[in-house]
Amino acid sequence: MGETGGTVQGLLADFNDPLVRDTAARLTRDVPDVREKLARLFYYVRDDIEFGFPPKADLTTASETIRLGMGQCNTKGTLFLNLCKAAGIPARLHFSLIRKDIQRGLFEGLAYRLLPPLLSHSWLEVELDGSWRRLDGYINDAPFFDAAREALRRCGWSTGFSVADAEGQASIAFDPEAERFVQMQAVVHDHGVWDDPADYYQSPAYRNRPGALRLLMYRLLIGGINKKIAAMRQARHRDSRQVPTAVPDR
Repeated sequence: MGETGGTVQGLLADFNDPLVRDTAARLTRDVPDVREKLARLFYYVRDDIEFGFPPKADLTTASETIRLGMGQCNTKGTLFLNLCKAAGIPARLHFSLIRKDIQRGLFEGLAYRLLPPLLSHSWLEVELDGSWRRLDGYINDAPFFDAAREALRRCGWSTGFSVADAEGQASIAFDPEAERFVQMQAVVHDHGVWDDPADYYQSPAYRNRPGALRLLMYRLLIGGINKKIAAMRQARHRDSRQVPTAVPDR
């Protein structure tokens, strides 16, 4: 995660990659309305790209995220940004710091203690009807989001499992006008808007830049963490299938 200069630029700014362009075209083909185009991209990034931690962490290209079918806030944001650019939709990433308790319950024990208190975090901003709208509901896929909220309830927490829900209003719905969020309540510092995430990752503001040892530990840990996320998702699927169908009154 410590690459600098043109290496990072080349890694992340790949909206011209054939896979990115073909994916954007497939999702938005024959859709003249910009809002509907954006909605299709949003739900693709939210649900087709499941929440999880990629081996290269933040320095994962949009095309790599498509191939992995998995990402977290920053890598899903990179993908969403590049899909929007490929589809001709004005977009940018807004970076910030976020409290590490957003990852509580996923990272545990020593792994959680080794996380820095504040992590670099991002959400997407898109221009609709002349205004910039904030979106972060694409971070968690729907089954995992439901499982995470249930886990928060069981633990008696307001933040953790990749959800910040102190006010009980966390939402993964596409609704640019309402601007309801899934992680915004854990954001504590503003690092402004960036057209290319690589520029932010090279800046002194970036906090997720571990040394070689911490990067190795991250790669050793994420297999188990991603299995935990998958198990939460699968349990949610089982629970939803077991909900009895209501019998209508006669």
